[in-house]
Parts: sequence; structure tokens; C-alpha cells
Amino acid sequence: MESDSISSQKALGAFLRAHRERITPEMLGLPTATRRRTSGLRREELAQISGISATWYTWIEQGREVSISPYTLARIATALRLGHAERHYLFTLAHITDPEKEQPQETVNAAVLQSVHQMTVPCYLLDLTWNMMAWNPQAEELFCDWLKQAKTPNLLHFMFFHPQAKVLVSDWEDRARRVVAEFRAETSHHQGKEEIRAFVRNMTHNSEAFNHWWQQQDVMAREGGERTFSHPQQGEQHFQQVTFYPAEHSGLKLVMLMPLH
Repeated sequence: MESDSISSQKALGAFLRAHRERITPEMLGLPTATRRRTSGLRREELAQISGISATWYTWIEQGREVSISPYTLARIATALRLGHAERHYLFTLAHITDPEKEQPQETVNAAVLQSVHQMTVPCYLLDLTWNMMAWNPQAEELFCDWLKQAKTPNLLHFMFFHPQAKVLVSDWEDRARRVVAEFRAETSHHQGKEEIRAFVRNMTHNSEAFNHWWQQQDVMAREGGERTFSHPQQGEQHFQQVTFYPAEHSGLKLVMLMPLH
């Protein structure tokens, strides 16, 4: 673990240096001297813009073990004129949550919606708090009347509040435990958001089972694998779950259930 930390610090320093050397004083409206040893921005100049000491910034670039606040790193990212992907990479290297991280888009573009409805297997789109943003007729049939009746269908609400869940989802207790651990993992970078805190408060207050597993602090990555449903009309059905993350919607995930024959 210690070597991984050192490696991340070195990678962070190398990334900062490479991008600092691409920025010229002119790009930031700074005065330029007639003679400069480097064509890019000096460490002292970037440190001044970012509101930290030159020594402190030098230590960061050298890969030393120093603490960086999210807002300081955000100022550095802005000064370096990092794009969205570059900024995300910077904060990932630093193991820090970006304070200016974009909110997940609440609207879904037409291409993503079309892809959901064109699927021939049960397919649905979840947002950050697992609201069902879109689904196809096959998913509606699988979940029986729930998707037709719910005004704002939410997968966690279904698992813990709907009486049909324990009948439809085979081995409900194990699946429910896992989805709580998956939800904790997926929202780990958004725990400061009031939307997430309010959602968790509601779930822990109203579901004894959710509260029990939430307090266990288990974390699991969303995995594929077999999912079994005991459908009241169609009998037992077996699927392989596959999850995709649309590139333009960081807060959404597309879940497909591939039938196993």
C-alpha cells in the first residue's frame, strides 16, 4: 500500500510538471521576461496563482508526501487549463474529490434513450440514487406491474419497500445485502452531496433491513453474474447481468439482463 501511495504521488508530480511546461505566461496574462530558462510556466508562478508557497508546490511536483486540499488542487487545475478528462485524471491521482465535480445530468440524450428501447432483452437506466430513468418493455414485463404503477420508480425502493421484491428476486436477502454494498461503493465519491445524504437518511429510517446492511460498512464493486427471478406468470428466469456506463453521463449506468438458456 505504501509503494502504491508513493507511485501515485510520483505520477501526480509528473502530470503536473508536464502540463505546467505547456502553459506560457502569455496564456495567463502574466508579464514575460526576455530570458527564461523554460518555455513554460515557472513553479513559482503557478504556486502564486494557486495561492500556495513555491516550496509547497515544488514538493507536490517532486512527489513528496504532502497534503493537498481539494480547493488548492482545483485552483491548480484551473491555472493549468485542464480539460474535463485531464482534471478528472488529476483528482484521481491525488485521491481527492473534485469540489467542482459536475452534477450528474438529470436529462438523458435521445441516443441513450433510443439504445434502451431498442434492446431486445430487459434493460434499464439508473441514475446516481438508482432512480429508473428509462426502461424497455422487456424490463417492464420482468418487474410485473411495478414500473407501470410507480410514479418515480427507484430500484432500491423496490428492493426494500415493495412486497413483490422478496417473491420476484430469488435469494432476496443475499441480493439485497449486495446491492447495499454496491450502492455504498458507487456513491463513495458523492457522500458530501445533500441529495445522497437525504436518500440514505430516508432508506435507513424507513427500512430496517437497509439500515442493518448499511451499518455493516460493506463495499462491493458492481459485478456481473447470474441473476434469478421467480416470475409469477413465466416461472423461474435466469439472466446474466451486464452493466455499462455511458461516457457522456457519468452519473448513469445501463443495466442489461441477458437471458441464460
